[in-house]
Order: sequence, then structure tokens, then C-alpha cells
Amino acid sequence: MIKQNCTFDADKQGTVLEIALRGEIDHHSAVQIRTEMDELIYEERPSKTVLDLSAIEFMDSSGLGLIMGRYALMKKLGGELTLRNPNPRIVQIFALAGMERMVKIEEDGKEGRQ
Repeated sequence: MIKQNCTFDADKQGTVLEIALRGEIDHHSAVQIRTEMDELIYEERPSKTVLDLSAIEFMDSSGLGLIMGRYALMKKLGGELTLRNPNPRIVQIFALAGMERMVKIEEDGKEGRQ
């Protein structure tokens, strides 16, 4: 039995869609989360999507793929993607992959690194 390790809540304020992820993003959970997030993004058509990662306990390369796929989707729809409050390990994964130059990173709702 495959257990879904990651869940999310979403809230739209104006044209900004905020998605707060919780748990672990691994290859078991990434497929389901990706499908649900894509459906939501296509339905809401936000100008900006914010992924709040403050409650993510673990993320492997599947999580990196999940985030970069949402980056590509938002770019395709003419919007932008921002990460909020990623833990230092996630920031390190992004830096090693060279992705911190593409996706904005905010801390506590304020733009930090890019």
C-alpha cells in the first residue's frame, strides 16, 4: 500500500494562490500532489502561486521536480512561482541544482533570495 506523505491547503487572495504543503515530498506523494495542484492552478489561473514549504519535513529529488514543474506551468500561463519559508536543506538542494536563480524564495512573506 502506498501512503500519501504530503498534503496541502490552498487559499486564493485576489490573483495570488497560496498553497501550504505539509509532510514529506517523495516519489510516492509527488504524483498525487502534482495532479491536484495542476488542477487547482488551471482552475484558478492565478498570476502568482506561492508554495509555502515551512511544514515540509523531507524532500527528495521528486520534490525538486514537483516544484520545477509548477514553475514551468506558471510560466506557461504567464504567471510566476515563489517559494515561501523553505528549510535550509531545501534551499541547499535548490542551490546545488542551480534553481535558486529561477524561482523566487520568500521568508515570512517577504522576498528574500532569488
